[in-house]
Amino acid sequence: MRSITLILFLFACFLQAISQTIPAEHNYARNSPGVVMVQTVFSATVYVNKVEINDQRFDKLVDSVKRLDTSGTMMTAGEKLDIVVNALYKNPLRYFRATTQYLRQQHRIIGNGTGFFITGDGYVITNCHVVDRDSAFIRQKFTISTFQEVTDANIEALQSSWAMTLTDEQRNLLYNSYSLIYSQLSSMILFDLEKEVYVIYRADNGESKPFSVKKPAEVVVKGKAMPGKDVAILKIKDVKELPTLEISTDSLVGIGSRVFVFGYPQPATGNVFLSSESGNDPTLTAGIVSAIRQSIGGWPVIQMDAVITHGSSGSPVSNESGKVIGLATFGSLEQKTGTLSSAYNFAIPNSVVWEFINAAGVTPEMSRASNLYNDALDYYFNGYYKKARRKFLAVQEVNGNYPQLHFYLALCENKITAGEDRESTTRREIFRIAGLIVIVGGIYLIFRRRRHLHAVRRNKDAAD
Repeated sequence: MRSITLILFLFACFLQAISQTIPAEHNYARNSPGVVMVQTVFSATVYVNKVEINDQRFDKLVDSVKRLDTSGTMMTAGEKLDIVVNALYKNPLRYFRATTQYLRQQHRIIGNGTGFFITGDGYVITNCHVVDRDSAFIRQKFTISTFQEVTDANIEALQSSWAMTLTDEQRNLLYNSYSLIYSQLSSMILFDLEKEVYVIYRADNGESKPFSVKKPAEVVVKGKAMPGKDVAILKIKDVKELPTLEISTDSLVGIGSRVFVFGYPQPATGNVFLSSESGNDPTLTAGIVSAIRQSIGGWPVIQMDAVITHGSSGSPVSNESGKVIGLATFGSLEQKTGTLSSAYNFAIPNSVVWEFINAAGVTPEMSRASNLYNDALDYYFNGYYKKARRKFLAVQEVNGNYPQLHFYLALCENKITAGEDRESTTRREIFRIAGLIVIVGGIYLIFRRRRHLHAVRRNKDAAD
């Protein structure tokens, strides 16, 4: 008897574990609406030393090229230009010089990362390094961006003055020449540096294409970029009933557990062959927990093989139940190439994330809209499309702009019209079985009545 009880108990636990696991498609549908893009904008007035060509030396270079073909028939104009450009590339400091004049430009640097809502009134979790950069990093980015813009302008000016169209190879050589010149001869000064943080989230009104809402965000609490505790909590105002993600209360996950990462990796959002609208939807990558490591700060990090890259910082990492178990934060570099490795990435676990949630005095809570939406998804993915439709319509009453809401409402209508609703199918089967029982029962009663009548006649005949 005890063994039977034990078997039944284990079977019940197994069924409960199975019921808590949802497929990847269901996981994405549940969590992606609450995933946001976090954008940090640095702006400043930039002063850069103006660089000009040393006319005397450049004229000598051009004259020497002309003397190679005095008749003008041995070399094309493009070939002559090749010689000039290569000479500038091989010894740019000979032909260019810095001046005492400065170019003044208004410049902006934009960095994108990922985050997610933990309350319906606009609290967001992301990485600290997404919203907070040190001065050396900011200056480097401004230097690269400003010099690139100035260099492009210089090359266009040269091309115009020479009245020739440069080939891609010639432009690249000149670009490399200017990069060396600016790095060694020119200086850059930043004034009026300002920083703004924005949260960009999706919305859908069902009447047109899904759109994005961009709101300024306040940094409520933050840690420090790696090797510090790389977590930040933001807040946007004047919002309610936004899509939220549920944070697991488990401190760590088991090695081998399957995980899902939702984010805005730059290679996907910035791909020139994709429409700008397609970048609004977060990307899903999946993998397993490969190990639990310890950071040099002494706290644990989750190693996983789910792919993350630039732009994925701050992405929620969920388990198979759809609950967030960590924050995607940093990857690993390949020793030979210096590029990011796709298989060795790390997430900050909830045990660290909860420290910042508590420090901010925030209570993570699923919004009413998300609870209704998740209930609707449970019905939908189990084939109860009429019940799902009722729940989705309830979501519409609370937040009519909930991402993907109208998409799933349309799917429910199609499934119901096609007669695929599981509840309706079950009812039809019940009615069919009931009808069959009635028919069989009626036939049985008729047969029994005939047998009875036949027996009565037979007894009567025997009595006569």
